[in-house]
Amino acid sequence: MPIKSLADIRAMLAALPAPDKAAIAAAEARNGQLTKPTGALGRLEAVAIWMAGWQGTEKPRAANPQIAIFAGNHGVTAKGVSAFPAEVTVQMVANFAHGGAAINQLAKAFGAKLDVHALDLDRPTADFTEGPAMSEAEVVAAFAKGFDAVDPKADLFVAGEMGIGNTTVAAALAAALYGGSGWAGRGTGVDDAGLARKEAAIAAGLACNAGALGDPLEILRCLGGREIAAMAGAILGARMARVPVILDGFIACSAAAVLAQAAPGALDHCIAGHQSAEGAHGRLLEKLGKEPLLQLGLRLGEGSGAALAIGVVQGAVACHSGMATFAEAGVAAG
Repeated sequence: MPIKSLADIRAMLAALPAPDKAAIAAAEARNGQLTKPTGALGRLEAVAIWMAGWQGTEKPRAANPQIAIFAGNHGVTAKGVSAFPAEVTVQMVANFAHGGAAINQLAKAFGAKLDVHALDLDRPTADFTEGPAMSEAEVVAAFAKGFDAVDPKADLFVAGEMGIGNTTVAAALAAALYGGSGWAGRGTGVDDAGLARKEAAIAAGLACNAGALGDPLEILRCLGGREIAAMAGAILGARMARVPVILDGFIACSAAAVLAQAAPGALDHCIAGHQSAEGAHGRLLEKLGKEPLLQLGLRLGEGSGAALAIGVVQGAVACHSGMATFAEAGVAAG
């Protein structure tokens, strides 16, 4: 169904597909028969069963993962919230295209298809300290871009991002969705003065767009960015296609949080790939009810932490789907 309005998005959120209960039951039964002590593979067992539920099979797979990176620029960077200029977004998109970024190497390492989507980089969103970041048409167009970017044949999906200033945007979204203070972090490495500017910009944005509070999709429109809207669209697109998702860091999780607040259970098809070094990411994961698979101090973005977690998921399904049962191996069950 084409997405032409926020109402279309709301309609999808009201009709989310559920996991396959029969496949979950079959996977649980299989897990209990594999040649290992009960629970010996720890969280890998739960990951494999979760994959089974969304793929509708007792033997899930992760041989065809997809990574999609969305890039956008933000008007709020005029407030001095980043240690890097907005031009870096364009330059990094070129680096992705030439295979020179960390995410390119991780995609190769785990056999993932990598797609890069630049979203009107020559036309930043409006400065949210002075009004809404996007019109409805703009946020819907970005959301639809992400929704359409998901390959329904993928068996695992990661949404990554690039956008100077987007840790400020993500912090503003988290503050608007969950309340409280202290969501701003160092991002690209701003000093104390830069952090103070981020905090001031977030406070100004919340005050200027107070009318959006209470409506997650309006919060996305007024305080978000094109790449964040696209990631939210991609996560919803994956849900509608029943493709499991690995969430990346603070920015990706802020996109996911919009969906989580808009519809209960909207992230049931998602798992947290890692907890980043961005200060508020752990706090946001707690709000989402997601326990990260990895915690390695990463703070790069690009989908890199989630991409690394593809290997964990691949290991989980390889063991679950490939191991012999006690009966098949001729091993006496305990």
